[in-house]
Amino acid sequence: MPLSEDEQRILREIEEQLHRDPNFARELLPSTSSSKRSLITAGFGAVVAVAVCVLLLAVSPYLAFAAFVCAVAAVVYAERHARALGDEAMRHVAAMRRNASGAGRRAGQD
Repeated sequence: MPLSEDEQRILREIEEQLHRDPNFARELLPSTSSSKRSLITAGFGAVVAVAVCVLLLAVSPYLAFAAFVCAVAAVVYAERHARALGDEAMRHVAAMRRNASGAGRRAGQD
């Protein structure tokens, strides 16, 4: 289905804007550093919430359930930011973790 004249004009304007300003595309995307920070914070929050959930089981099942709901919310929040980072960034993070854990094992073997 061909584009209408109006759609072609809009597409040309966007292309011209991209050619004039290389930072234009970066402005449209969410900040990667804030997504990384939010991903790490949400992951840490989920782990803490699960630990609190287990500890609260001895006190009150209702409080433990509330902590579990917080853990689920933190995981959903982390997943949203993981998608924002994209596949390539996630591969980079996984490679960094593998390198760090491999360096720790090698240091322990020496």
